[in-house]
Amino acid sequence: MEIAVLDINGKETGRKADLSNEVFGIEPNTHAVYLDVKQYLANQRQGTHKAKERAEITGSTRKIKKQKGTGTARAGSIKSPIFKGGGRIFGPRPRNYSFKLNKNLKKLARKSALSLKATDKQITVIEDFSFDTIKTKNFTNVLNSLGVQDKKTLFVLGESNKNVYLSSRNLKSSEVITYSELSTYKIMNANSLVLLEGSLKGIETNLSN
Repeated sequence: MEIAVLDINGKETGRKADLSNEVFGIEPNTHAVYLDVKQYLANQRQGTHKAKERAEITGSTRKIKKQKGTGTARAGSIKSPIFKGGGRIFGPRPRNYSFKLNKNLKKLARKSALSLKATDKQITVIEDFSFDTIKTKNFTNVLNSLGVQDKKTLFVLGESNKNVYLSSRNLKSSEVITYSELSTYKIMNANSLVLLEGSLKGIETNLSN
């Protein structure tokens, strides 16, 4: 699959990038995508939620009223969940939400996500670039030139670039990562995927069988 390579001004450079069909042109497995995204979101959960149950409430354990003759239900401790200030029934407890997935399934999920983006023409390839200074305006100009200023955009670099990363950090709709940080969630969460030329080889090496 060939795609035109643009410069940071949004103009064609006259070169073409060859996207591997093995990575960008497979039959998408949507269930693999679902599982990988589910795992990513589950791993973000801290699982530190906790509510006090009956045994953990501070309070008297004396019987608050006699067993019979009151005309109401029998009651023992003031810590009972039916009373205000009592313990919570089956309250949340700390737990780990993470779960494991097979490496091959995760690889299939990322390839499926990239193939979906390629099919929907949401992938743009641009030549490698850098900034001399850290300035949000520089990055905004690139977004405007590529016509993605109003979209949730993911930039994938071939190697870490401090100036480009810090120039984009204040923009909520844009994210800059390296190819090694690419995940199914990040791909699917973006409306536009901007791949720098230097990232293509790394992506294809990581995801090829």
